[in-house]
Amino acid sequence: MIKNIIFDIGNVLSDFCWEDFLKDKGFDKEMINRIGRASVMCDTWYEFDKGVYSDEEVIELFIKNDPEIADILHRAFDNVEGMVRLKPTTFPWLNELKSKGYKIYYLSNFSRKAELQCPESVSFIPLFDGGILSYKVKLTKPNPLIYRLLLNSYGLKPDECVFIDDTQKNIDAAIREGINGIRFVNYDQAHDELDKLLRA
Repeated sequence: MIKNIIFDIGNVLSDFCWEDFLKDKGFDKEMINRIGRASVMCDTWYEFDKGVYSDEEVIELFIKNDPEIADILHRAFDNVEGMVRLKPTTFPWLNELKSKGYKIYYLSNFSRKAELQCPESVSFIPLFDGGILSYKVKLTKPNPLIYRLLLNSYGLKPDECVFIDDTQKNIDAAIREGINGIRFVNYDQAHDELDKLLRA
């Protein structure tokens, strides 16, 4: 029986809309793609979410990926306000689950900078029974240790949990730990799949 629902944040409860964020800063499509290749679309981005380096050190890692646009990378990421934006479906969904007696937890690759500069995107956290933001524990999904840490921290049984994430490799890692998984494609699909699982 499922008792606990574990949510990713980015692109599940809030939109990680980095392309729109960069467009709003005045960058054209070609430059947005170039910035993305130096940052969001490469493994260096995990260092942002892992919290091992300072914000400035992370930007320097982006610059190493494309030194010619150093100034642009600073302009892009010195302030990330608006990069993560709350989904309108989030509060109704969480309140629905809590009203039915389910415990809710979060497990998200999330940077300290995004938490501080995009506060509305995590404004739902007080509703949760617990959770982990990656930068606080220096671990990111899909490392199995972060799943085990969540389970152990709150005394959760894997088979009583379902994890909802938009990235398949993160779902696969949860399943290997014995946790049920639903890949989030859109709200209606994920809501329906969760509802069927809870009623099974």
